[in-house]
Amino acid sequence: MSRAELKKVVVVEKIISGQMTNAEGAVALGLTCRQVIRLKKKFLTEGGASALVHGNRGRKPVHALSNETKARVATLYQEQYVGSNNCHLSELLAEREAVELSPSSVRRILLATGLKRANQRRRKKAHQPRPRRAQAGALWQIDATPYAWLEDRAPSFALHAAIDDATGLVVGAIFRPTECREGYSLVMQQGIQTYGVPLGLYSDRHTIFRSPNESLTLEQELTGEQMPLSEFGKAMQELGITHIKARTPQAKGRIERLWGTLQDRLVIELRLMGVKTIEQANEALPELVRKHNRKFAVKPSQDASVYRARDAATSLTYVFTTRDKRTLGQGLTLSYANKLYTFAKPTAYRLDAKTVVEVRQTLTGEVVVWHDGAPIPLVEVEKPARKTTQQKKKASSASPRKPASAHPWQAAAVQKTRVQSTTKKKDFQEAMYSTHNSYTEALW
Repeated sequence: MSRAELKKVVVVEKIISGQMTNAEGAVALGLTCRQVIRLKKKFLTEGGASALVHGNRGRKPVHALSNETKARVATLYQEQYVGSNNCHLSELLAEREAVELSPSSVRRILLATGLKRANQRRRKKAHQPRPRRAQAGALWQIDATPYAWLEDRAPSFALHAAIDDATGLVVGAIFRPTECREGYSLVMQQGIQTYGVPLGLYSDRHTIFRSPNESLTLEQELTGEQMPLSEFGKAMQELGITHIKARTPQAKGRIERLWGTLQDRLVIELRLMGVKTIEQANEALPELVRKHNRKFAVKPSQDASVYRARDAATSLTYVFTTRDKRTLGQGLTLSYANKLYTFAKPTAYRLDAKTVVEVRQTLTGEVVVWHDGAPIPLVEVEKPARKTTQQKKKASSASPRKPASAHPWQAAAVQKTRVQSTTKKKDFQEAMYSTHNSYTEALW
């Protein structure tokens, strides 16, 4: 019996023996007089103290999980859903196996079978949370993360994604082999085509987003020089999007936390779908993003959206490009990427030789001249063959010549040899004479 039940037995016995009244017993037990009278009657008619024990003591609850269900959940986790967290496993069991279990029940089953351990979470450093933007489209956060999305079925590759700060909607996502400008450009195109043009964009300080020379000195600012932009930054400027570069990961914590969720869930989903290549992963990604948004997106604090409609004359294909300046040559040709181009058809614009034009290359490799807010298509032409000049035969080195015996150089050489020979003979004689004198002095 529990302590509360023992207390009831003592009070009821005192009431029956006349030591307490029903009212006093009700105050002691925190019950009403009617409940005390019911306990006293049950005590007298049903066998004393044992009648006050709860009737379900020792019985298995009706809603308790059967051993077969527990064994099935453990087997499914080991064979198909290994690595999934408790919440995700509960969703997968309901979606694929028609087994309705709460995350806490799943956790108890896995802990009881030893398939998971109750890891104690390390206390993290506290950061003051930044409130969400009030309206959808006020700010997007963009980033990329390399990860083994297909586990050991394929090499690691990077997921590029953007999330709306106000709603938590993933507005665009794509897999690429590495983190690159093309991946970020495709994500922005997906989001703008689906939702509209946002007011601001939050990113890190990768050189894809910023030029290494974007800091201007005071003298440069006074002379009116413009801050250099990266190719991605030029696209944001053309679309009128305020681009903010964060200095810490915590500043864009919304998308940093998104990576933890996607790395925990997408790996399991892609495995269950049998995805083995990055191409198959990109085909399955839109449906997985929609599934994520249905579960995790929230309602903004203000219903009014601040997305801007994209100008019909603005083609995103020619916004997210690389841009260079070229000078037109004779015949209205220009050289770009070691290739020669000319206009695909006569243009109405007055463009003459030595005119400086802007050349843009799209993500698909198309090269156009951007003039007066419109693209002018180009076509590649063959470079003119240059005449190869015949190389003149170089003269070989002349063989050494020995001057004649009567040549002044030869006479000088003979005289030098004689002088050296005479000098050596004289030195030898002096050395012998000195040695003889030393020997004679030693005898004396």
